[in-house]
Amino acid sequence: MEQTVYQQLTDYLVAHQEDFYRLAFSYVKNRDAALDVVQESIVKALAKADTVRRPEYIKTWFYRILLNESMNHYRRTRRLVPLEDAAPEAADPRGDPAERLDLYDAIERLEPREQAIIRLRFFEDMKLEEIARVTATNLNTVKSRLYKSLRKLRELTGEEC
Repeated sequence: MEQTVYQQLTDYLVAHQEDFYRLAFSYVKNRDAALDVVQESIVKALAKADTVRRPEYIKTWFYRILLNESMNHYRRTRRLVPLEDAAPEAADPRGDPAERLDLYDAIERLEPREQAIIRLRFFEDMKLEEIARVTATNLNTVKSRLYKSLRKLRELTGEEC
């Protein structure tokens, strides 16, 4: 017996809710806010379940919703930081590793498009083709942004990624 798209979506959402929370938390850095982002994403997805054209793309379809909600929440709630605090400092290759910029802080300093690709690739273990679908971006653009982001992370942390 064939499941409806709504049933497939519901099963997928229940089975992967911890993954969704992890991605949302990586943006909002707050437990309650991450739960709100996931809940809002699920509500939107369930309301729009009839727009899924191909059930095999439920994962990328939902991640696009979740990513958009996470970035929207981040944009709405981020605080203004004085310019002198926002400027990244050059990592001293001879310096103490404990003084180096933390990887998560370095990711926060990337552009939102770059952050999304890094998080989806390494935190959610998505293939580049899936990332291209989630972000509605050309595959070659995803690849170039990934490599550019990795170079920036190396510079910011002073380490190999």
